[in-house]
Amino acid sequence: MEEMDREDCDPARLTRTYARFPVVNRLLSGWHGIYRHRIRPELAAQGAASLLDIGCGSGDVARSLAAWARKDGFGLTVTAIDPDARAFAFASKDPAIEGVTYRQAHSSELVAEGKVFDFVISNHILHHLGSGELAAVLRDSEALSRSLVLHNDLKRSNLSYGLFMAGFWPLGLGSYILADGLVSIKRSYTAMELESTVPAPWRVEANGPWHHLLVLEDSRSTRTGQENV
Repeated sequence: MEEMDREDCDPARLTRTYARFPVVNRLLSGWHGIYRHRIRPELAAQGAASLLDIGCGSGDVARSLAAWARKDGFGLTVTAIDPDARAFAFASKDPAIEGVTYRQAHSSELVAEGKVFDFVISNHILHHLGSGELAAVLRDSEALSRSLVLHNDLKRSNLSYGLFMAGFWPLGLGSYILADGLVSIKRSYTAMELESTVPAPWRVEANGPWHHLLVLEDSRSTRTGQENV
């Protein structure tokens, strides 16, 4: 278990960790590229869409996606959920962002409510899940999405571990970023492991050198690589 997931972790360090997530995601997670190549083509075809962010943490990915869509002239309504009360409190305390709503909830609760979204995404949650939990999230994602599911997660390698340790230690000062980030990399999947774990028609794609993208798409979705960068 990562330190920030413990109920008795230091609240001040946890708050600083959430506050530094946007820097880590901006530098490493590749969401702007995912938006350009996978989400924006769908928005261009539809004009407006809805998106669910599962396990949103600090909420920075949800805010970024909504802002990029708005800048491009599209309407993207984002629902960002996290079952952790501390993550929900941090994400929802920031000034309201147009089109973004936060909820403290599990994905299964939204399935029970009959919710459906054009896109379902997550960032850095797969390596937190046991096999049963992963299977449940994939089932929920299938039920909640009418078009495209994109689960972005870390790729385990000795190189990524060493580079993260060398490059991100300043963000670890007074937070859980460094220690928990290294634990996350050690717990994450290789491409072969993830491919052998998930059922068809899910597929594993590379997202830059440090991440996997677990993809499920409706056959009517805009295909990858159709739009110039």
